[in-house]
Amino acid sequence: MKPNLFISAILTVACVPLSNAQAPANRNAEEISGVGKDANFSQLISQQHGSMQFLGKVVVDGARPLWNPIPIVVSCDGKTRYNTVADAKGTFGIMVDAKLPESEIVKTKDDLRQVTAADLVGCKVSATLDGFDSTTVTIVNRDITDAPDIGTIHLHQNEMANGSSLSLTTASAPADAIKEFEKAHSDENDKHMDSARRHLQKAVNIDPQFAEAWYQLGRLEETDKPDDALSAYRKAATADPRYTPPYEHIAALSAVQKKWQDVVDATDHALQLVPAGSPQIWYFSAVGNFNLGHVSIAQTAAETSLSMDPNHVAPNTEQLLAVMLAARGDYKSALDHLRRCLTYLAPGPSADVVKQQVAQLEKIVPQPGK
Repeated sequence: MKPNLFISAILTVACVPLSNAQAPANRNAEEISGVGKDANFSQLISQQHGSMQFLGKVVVDGARPLWNPIPIVVSCDGKTRYNTVADAKGTFGIMVDAKLPESEIVKTKDDLRQVTAADLVGCKVSATLDGFDSTTVTIVNRDITDAPDIGTIHLHQNEMANGSSLSLTTASAPADAIKEFEKAHSDENDKHMDSARRHLQKAVNIDPQFAEAWYQLGRLEETDKPDDALSAYRKAATADPRYTPPYEHIAALSAVQKKWQDVVDATDHALQLVPAGSPQIWYFSAVGNFNLGHVSIAQTAAETSLSMDPNHVAPNTEQLLAVMLAARGDYKSALDHLRRCLTYLAPGPSADVVKQQVAQLEKIVPQPGK
């Protein structure tokens, strides 16, 4: 018996707009990391309930201030163990031994979100920004009474890189366009979104080849005007094909429209520019390829995304992988992945869907003692 309801239900979950898929990255980084202009270490300590916070800073050498959060990766023995992002000032926090949201079932020992300070001692912390090389800092042994600072990470532009998070069109943009762009950045920081949109529109009117302005305009339009956002992202990509940020958004919005070839085209181009990819790029590659019938490619992409994403920033990757395994009849592995989902999903509609899928597969997979 094939669990057809299981497959159709999970495919609905697998295709989500980027506003959901990217929630952790689009949120204010201060909310995510617990640090920033309104935070101090004594407050953090009082909230940790015996937890520990490592704090660091990332500096982009020779570059103007960036709009978007910079991803931070903690790697242990070559494997990603923790993800976070830096705030607008470059500050980031790594919370360990933290009290996590209640999950649907008791967490298992191999849950990658359950990290302790001891687990991260000796691990390397680096930043990831397309077109830049990162220095690393090493987490050293400490206790909660020690200063939390682990040091500063520096990002240096790699002139030989195929793709970059910064666009060459910004350097060539007219002064009036740059002025409007900077006003938009200031307005967004002050939560004046309508004004930010107006300034960005003026910037691209002055210079239609201003890729970063098109990208930021798309980002601000994405929630309320997804079609306009997709158009802006495509204009950014056309203006500067080496500028990497638009491709993830193009893939995500194309997935919502079920334009699977567009999804794959966007992720393939992104991976040509930056072969290492990101959890989100690999996830959308998996979604697009699976729906085009390229199951082997899709499974490899999903597994790659999952291996890079211990904090489950990319949406539904493990559920999508379960779909692939179930589609080829490997119900036991699919069930194992779905049960693992329930170790980190908070109670709510998503967890309820997964529980229904688990129940379906438990009718097929022999259970111990039954």
